[in-house]
Amino acid sequence: MKKLLTIVSIIVVLSCISFAFSSKDTETTGSAQKERIINSTQPGLSDPSSGTLRGLKQFFEYSGFNNVTTGHLVMLLVGLFFIFLAIKFDYEPLLLIPIGTGILIGNIPFLQAEGVNLQLGIYQEGSVMNYLYFGVLKGIYPPLIFLGIGAMTDFSSLISNPRLMLLGAAAQVGIFITFLGALVLGFAPPEAGAIGIIGGADGPTAIFLSSKLANGINILADGTTVRNLIGPIAIAAYSYMALVPVIQPPIMKLLTTRKERLIRMKPPRAVSRTEKIMFPITGLLLTAFISPGSLPLLGMLFFGNLLKESGVTKRLAETARTSLIDIVTIVLGLTVGASTQADVFLTSESMLIFVLGALSFMIATAGGLIFARVMNLFLNKENKINPLIGAAGVSAVPDSARVVQNIGLKEDPSNHLLMHAMAPNVSGVIGSAVAAGILLSFLL
Repeated sequence: MKKLLTIVSIIVVLSCISFAFSSKDTETTGSAQKERIINSTQPGLSDPSSGTLRGLKQFFEYSGFNNVTTGHLVMLLVGLFFIFLAIKFDYEPLLLIPIGTGILIGNIPFLQAEGVNLQLGIYQEGSVMNYLYFGVLKGIYPPLIFLGIGAMTDFSSLISNPRLMLLGAAAQVGIFITFLGALVLGFAPPEAGAIGIIGGADGPTAIFLSSKLANGINILADGTTVRNLIGPIAIAAYSYMALVPVIQPPIMKLLTTRKERLIRMKPPRAVSRTEKIMFPITGLLLTAFISPGSLPLLGMLFFGNLLKESGVTKRLAETARTSLIDIVTIVLGLTVGASTQADVFLTSESMLIFVLGALSFMIATAGGLIFARVMNLFLNKENKINPLIGAAGVSAVPDSARVVQNIGLKEDPSNHLLMHAMAPNVSGVIGSAVAAGILLSFLL
């Protein structure tokens, strides 16, 4: 019932956003009125009101009540909805509460007119939020997030069974299929590449790639400027990450049989300390040579993991996986949320991005499941893979692995799949970053 309520609520929110498109023209026509407001409140102009009344009038004209639009109200509801999901259903609260609060901050209406800069909005030069947003625009925050992820990730399950890395690679099919779909729908190649990465269910990677490709700065071959899609792409990526427990289970049950879901896998073998130390070094060199564009992300990921596994930099590893990643998550979530300013965010392109992102995530989940079943055709009975773990090939760590564990326990309360699912899950993080590097090399 909770899942049904969540899905219905999402549909209602999206319908409200669609309705808000009609308010765009109203907001545009209101700009002339705002200029008249400024002119009428300047000292020295004829005004029948007294100084006190003039001050009260100007106070109201600068207030949110006078500048609010339908778009602002819709986005405020979206921000409250994100906070509700995080608190009520515990859907990625560390992400959705900062993002939801950021949406509220970014959509408090204030006077915007030509020649007037109150230094309040995230897109207004000189504002505090604009300075914080610099880390998003330049792709600074995502590598720092990867550093923290590396410092808290145990690659033992992947090292003990390397073939499961193929499941993480197979799940990235959603990225490239969505890239082609975005091209068909009329997005420019760099914009399509940034949209496609949503299928990896990796928010930091999505932000990093969109900051490079769909940043509103780059010039296309025909002389036009790419659109700034960082906000919609980031919100879509984090939204689907939070909804992993809702989206994935139906697909998992649809594409697997009960007999397959009951498959028991051999326990992972013990991994030596030497293997754990060599993995981040070897992984860094291999992935960097294959996809140099992924170096800012994977370089930090493997660096963080080396801090953890070396055993001699415990203080640095502890800082990376606690204080540092917490601080960056707060700032990243808040600024990404604030970037959804109604007059910038509420466009038909944003709706298309959300639809494409959902399809991308579903295709990625299906890709991992189907490939696991294909692998079983070539494995003997003792080495069969429970295809449920293929769904963990997306980069939503560790939520996808937890979903696999929960579905497996429902079928057989004694069949624990978490450690097996972590292998494709962490390989999905690597795979999405490699995919981002490949797209970057072709489209930048």
